[in-house]
Amino acid sequence: MWHDKSTDTVLKELEVNPDVGLTSQEAEARLAKYGENKLKGKPKKSLAALFFSQLKDMLIYVLLGAAVITLIVGEYVDAVIILAVVFLNAAIGVFQEQKAEKAIEALQQMTTPRTLVRRDGDIKEIDSVHVVPGDIVILDAGRYIPADLRLISGANLQIEESALTGESVPSDKDPDALLEGPKTPIGDMANMAFMSTLVTYGRGEGVAVATAMDTEMGKIAKILDEDDQSMTPLQIKLEELGKVLGYIAIGICVVIFIIGLLQGRDLFELFLTSISLAVAAIPEGLPAIVAIVLALGVTRMSKLNAIVKKLPAVETLGSVNIICSDKTGTLTQNKMTVVKHYTAAQLGEEPPVEMIKTFVLCSDATFEEGQGTGDPTEIALVVYGQQHNLMKKSLEAEYKRVAEKPFDSDRKLMSTLNQTRKGYRVHTKGAIDQLLKVSATAVVNGEVVPLTEELKQQYLQAAEAMSDDALRVLAAAFKDTEAVISPDEMEKDLTFLGFVGMIDPPRLEVKDSIREAKLAGITPIMITGDHRNTAVAIAKELEIAASIDQSMTGAEIDELSDEEFARRIQNIRVFARVSPEHKVKIVKAFKAQGNVVSMTGDGVNDAPSLKSADIGVAMGITGTDVSKGASDMILTDDNFTTIVKAIREGRNIYANIRKTVTFLLSCNFGEIVAILASIIFFWPLPLLATQILWINLVTDTLPAIALGVDPGEKDVMKRKPRDPKESFFSKGVATQAVLGGLLIGTLTLVAFYLGLREHGYSLGAGSIPEDVMTYARTMAFVVLAASQLFYSFAKRSSTKSIFELGLFSNKFLVLAVLAGFALQFASITIPFLADAFKVQNLSLADWGIVIALALVPLCVNELIKLGKKLLARN
Repeated sequence: MWHDKSTDTVLKELEVNPDVGLTSQEAEARLAKYGENKLKGKPKKSLAALFFSQLKDMLIYVLLGAAVITLIVGEYVDAVIILAVVFLNAAIGVFQEQKAEKAIEALQQMTTPRTLVRRDGDIKEIDSVHVVPGDIVILDAGRYIPADLRLISGANLQIEESALTGESVPSDKDPDALLEGPKTPIGDMANMAFMSTLVTYGRGEGVAVATAMDTEMGKIAKILDEDDQSMTPLQIKLEELGKVLGYIAIGICVVIFIIGLLQGRDLFELFLTSISLAVAAIPEGLPAIVAIVLALGVTRMSKLNAIVKKLPAVETLGSVNIICSDKTGTLTQNKMTVVKHYTAAQLGEEPPVEMIKTFVLCSDATFEEGQGTGDPTEIALVVYGQQHNLMKKSLEAEYKRVAEKPFDSDRKLMSTLNQTRKGYRVHTKGAIDQLLKVSATAVVNGEVVPLTEELKQQYLQAAEAMSDDALRVLAAAFKDTEAVISPDEMEKDLTFLGFVGMIDPPRLEVKDSIREAKLAGITPIMITGDHRNTAVAIAKELEIAASIDQSMTGAEIDELSDEEFARRIQNIRVFARVSPEHKVKIVKAFKAQGNVVSMTGDGVNDAPSLKSADIGVAMGITGTDVSKGASDMILTDDNFTTIVKAIREGRNIYANIRKTVTFLLSCNFGEIVAILASIIFFWPLPLLATQILWINLVTDTLPAIALGVDPGEKDVMKRKPRDPKESFFSKGVATQAVLGGLLIGTLTLVAFYLGLREHGYSLGAGSIPEDVMTYARTMAFVVLAASQLFYSFAKRSSTKSIFELGLFSNKFLVLAVLAGFALQFASITIPFLADAFKVQNLSLADWGIVIALALVPLCVNELIKLGKKLLARN
C-alpha cells in the first residue's frame, strides 16, 4: 500500500525524480506497459443476443412448442397469435434492458480530460488518458485528479472526495503523513489523492501510483462490470410456474393418449384433443400480461417521481424489508448548515451581529440566488449571515478587505484585515482550541472582559457538547487596529466572540417516511463514509438507531469473519467510515440471510452496492451518472419519501400480478376440467382448440390486465413485507383457484349437456348431428367466457366482497368485462366470426340460462368470503 510509505520510498520504487519528472521516452514506455489511463467495460450485447436471452423461459418454450404443433396441424391463426405473444414479451424485455446498463460509460465520462504533469523538467498539459504510474501531477484548486496519487508536497490542500467517501466536507491533505495499516479507510488517507475527486483549496503535487482499472475508481468499475444476473422473486416464481405448467401440459397429453388408446379412439382425434388440453393448460397471454401490468406500474410510479429502469424491479419493491441508505444527500440535505451558536451570554439570546460579521467577512465563499461557490463550510457561514440580514456583498462593500492570512492546516485558522470607519479590524475564524490560544479577551454580554481559564473551560465544555452531537464547531474572534498590520501580527491578542455548530442536517420529510417504513415491517439502515459520531447523531434524530452501540465502522467489519459479521449485522443500524467494498459486503450479508434489500445512494461510491442490492435506487438530481447507470430505479426528486411510496406501489403491483396469475390459472383449470372429464367419460369435446385459444387470448386477457391495475387495498403498508419465497398460492389462494376452476369447468359441461338435451341428445349419445353439436358447444363456449368474466370481480380480494371494495372502484375492470361480453357476443353473431369459431347464435331463453350459470362461480365465491367473515366474528 502506498499510504504507509514515505514519499522518498514511493519515488524510489517508481524510479522518478520529482524535480524533473519522467522523460518523454520513459512515459511512452510506461504507457505501452500499463496501457491508457481509462476505465474499461465489457463489450455490449448485440440486439440479437438481447432478444434471444429474453426467450430463455420454460413458459416461452412451451408456447413455442404449441406454435409448432398448431402449424403442423394447419391451425395457422392460432400459431400466429401464440408467436405474436412470444415476440411482444421479448421486445418489451429488450427495450428495458437496452436502457439499463450505462454505469461503465458514465464512469469513463467522469475521468478528467486534461491534466498538468512535470515531464523532462517542464510542466506540460496532457490528456489524462496518457498519465502513467510515476508521473508527477500538479494540483491546484478547481482541478480534477486524473489518477490515484501519493502526495509529495502541498500547501493548504483540500480535496472534495464525496464521490468516493460520501462526505460532504472536503478532506485536509498532509503529504508528510504516514498511515500505518493496510485497512485505513479512504476518507482517512490524508497523504493520498484519488481519481475523479476535486481539489477545492490550496495546491500540491503528487506522484501517480495507480492508473485506469488499478485506481479506486477502477475497482468500482470492476464491481459494476461483474455479470450478476440474479433473478427477482417474481421472475423466479414465473419460471417455476412455467416449468409446472409445461410439465402439466406434457403430462396431460400423455394421459390423454393412454386413455384414448385404451378407449380405441382415432389417433388424429387424440392428437387434436391433446392440443386442446395443452392450450387449455397454458395461459398463453400470461407473459405478455405480466409485462403489461409491470409496464403500467412503471408509468404510475413515474408520476410518483420514481423512474423504474427494469420492469421486474417494480414487483421486487413489494417484498423489500431492508432499506440501506447512504447518508449524505439521501437522508441529509447535502449542505452544511449552522444549527447552533454559543456566546458567553444569557441563554436563548440571538447570536451577536459582530460574530456573524466576522464569519461572513472572513470567508472566500459566495452564495447568490440559491447557488453557492467555495468551501461548503464557508458557504454555510455566508447563508447564516443572510438569515440574519447580513449580506456578504453589502458587508464587503462597506468593510473592504485590505490584507489576509490564508487558512493553514497547521494553524487551523484564517484571518482577514478589513477597513472600518475608525481604522481596521482583524476577523479570524477557525478551530476553537487554536483560537482560544491566541485570544486575550472575550465578549460577554456585550462587554469585553479578560479571557480567564474559567471562561476558557466554559467555552470548551460547550464546544465539546456540540461535538458530542456531531456538530462541526467553528469559532470567531476579532482585533481592532489603527493601521494596516502584517499577516504575522494578525493572530495575536484577539477578542473571542463565540462559536457556531454546523452539520449537514436531515431532510425534513425523511423522519415520517422512516416511521411509515418501520410500520410496514421495513428496517432502515444507514451506510456512510462519514465519521461514526456524525452518522449516529443523524441516525438518532431520524429514529434509525437508538444508541452508538447499534453502529459499526469499516475497520471493525474488516476485523470480523464473514460468519461473525453475518451474526452481528442483525443488530446494527449504522455503518460508518466504510469503503465501496464494505457497502457491497453489507448488502450481500443482509441478502444472504434471506432479506430483500434496497440500497439508495447518489455517489460513485454507492454504485457497486446499488448494483449488488435487489433494488438499487439512485438520486436523480444529485446522483452521478454512474449511480444512475448501476441502479434499478431513479428518484427524480431525490426524496427518500418517494422510495416508501414506491414500496407501497410495488406491494400493490405484486398483489395485482398475483390476482392476475391466479385468475388466469383458475380459468385455465376450468377448461382442463371440462376437456379432461369429457375424455375420461367418453363424452364429445365441449370446446374446440380455437374456442379455448379465443377465450385465453381475448376474453381472459382484458379482465386480467384490468386486475393488474387494481387500486389495491388501503392497509397494504400496515402489513409486514411478504416472504420472497412465499408461493403465489399461499393463504388459501390455491383452494380458491381450484374451487373456481372446478365450478367453471363443471358449469361449462352443464351448459354443453343442456344444449344437447334441448335437441333430444345426451352426453353419451352416439352420432350427434353437427348442427346440434355446434349449438351445444356455443352454450358451453358462452358459459366458459361469461363465467370467467364475472369471476374476475371475485378475484379483486380474497377477503373483501365486491360491495366492500366498491363495484365501480376499478372502472377498468368494469369496462374490460363489458368489452369481453361485447367481443363474445360478436364472435357468435357476426357470420364470418361464427364460422371461424364453429358457433351459432342462441335463443333468448338460452341466453338467460347461460348468464345464470355464468354467475354461479362469482356468487359462490362471495358467499365463502361472507362465511369466513361470520366465522371470524364468532
